[in-house]
Amino acid sequence: MANTRIERDSMGEMEVPADALYGAQTQRAMHNFEGIGGPMPERFIAALLLVKAAAARANIALKLLTPEMGGAIEKAAMTMVREGGFMAHFPVDVFQTGSGTSSNMNANEVLATLASRALGTAVSANDHVNNGQSSNDSIPSALHISAALALHKELLPALRGLVDAIRAKAKTDGHHVKTGRTHLMDAMPVRLDQALGGWAAQLEAQIAQLEGLQPRIQALAQGGTAVGTGINAHPDFAARFCAELSALTGLPFTTAPDFFAAMGSQDAAVALSGALRGLAVTLMKIANDLRWMNSGPLAGLAEIELEALQPGSSIMPGKVNPVIPEAVAMAAAQVIGHDAAIAIAGQSGNFELNVMLPLVAHNLLAQLHLLARTSELLGTRAIATFKVNEPALQAALARNPILVTALNPVIGYAKAAAIAKRAYAEGRPILDVAAEDSGLDRAKLEQLLDPATLTRGGL
Repeated sequence: MANTRIERDSMGEMEVPADALYGAQTQRAMHNFEGIGGPMPERFIAALLLVKAAAARANIALKLLTPEMGGAIEKAAMTMVREGGFMAHFPVDVFQTGSGTSSNMNANEVLATLASRALGTAVSANDHVNNGQSSNDSIPSALHISAALALHKELLPALRGLVDAIRAKAKTDGHHVKTGRTHLMDAMPVRLDQALGGWAAQLEAQIAQLEGLQPRIQALAQGGTAVGTGINAHPDFAARFCAELSALTGLPFTTAPDFFAAMGSQDAAVALSGALRGLAVTLMKIANDLRWMNSGPLAGLAEIELEALQPGSSIMPGKVNPVIPEAVAMAAAQVIGHDAAIAIAGQSGNFELNVMLPLVAHNLLAQLHLLARTSELLGTRAIATFKVNEPALQAALARNPILVTALNPVIGYAKAAAIAKRAYAEGRPILDVAAEDSGLDRAKLEQLLDPATLTRGGL
């Protein structure tokens, strides 16, 4: 047919669309896996192209490819990375062969086609573009590279921005005193900067954990080739590859300490996913605190007013909902689900190769993107812009019998409890009841029960 051409691989002939850059193996994968989960993530494909560019540069330096051929391969790969818009040429589904061989050959075939056109001579997908490589080390490496770049360029900057937004809010609004809550019940008062500082400290701990994982995720399997022995790779290929990749990306990539561990397992990816799950838990806590503080505005806590971003109901006029915290909570739940899948996939390291690599790459990159984007939104559209409802805070503090805790060292727990119970039962301010029952004068009670003073702790 006029709109197809014949391509050949080791299994025979295949019809391929005439304008496709890929070849027979990609077409076979499309027939086998099309329409299951969609193509591999763009960031993963870009990382795989970086693998091919760095490998070409290494092979030129090691005199395994001519400068002309290696240069054509590198140029084709880096042009795609820089210009984008390449995903139409990478149709292979996420749910494919567990090694990701179909995606590796997809990249090899596309770059072979482009390099052949540039040189006017045949460039082999296997012998030239894939020189010194195997799907079994290139795909785990692309997985690590894509995750490392997403972590460095997207997630960590977004988290630092969120912490900055929280710290800035603590400076401008931290003086407000609110009712503390344990078990969702009234407790001793806290300042807003103390509550916000707790959130920031949680996030800073998560950032430190993620930074600690960067060296592991930047250690690559490349050079192990088929089973970890490095068969068909130059002895210096792995080190040279990492040097070239580091130059291309600006990140310090290194050779994995043990190729058998790097290829037979996905322990580093599982560890990163676990840390992302921990971050998701932190973000969900912050999002839910914001939802509770914003609840009302008449029948809830109404301590703060989140920025009104959109109508909240198709039937109830005037309703406005906390849409950003809700989106963050949903994204966090999704990240936790992705982590469960990655944990299962991590167990599928059968002997010398993990065989759920595309799933790990897909889910890990989805986690990184979800957390980066929602962290940014939480900082800019919720934390930075909420307003404090000072009258509501003061009204709740005035009615809070738990303030009587401050009288324990003076009048004893039992007498303080009796005062609190009477204040609850009569719906009266604790100060008024304590003035009647404690035996202390009102001026002394005002000093002892001052909410701002109580946020500083001590006797």
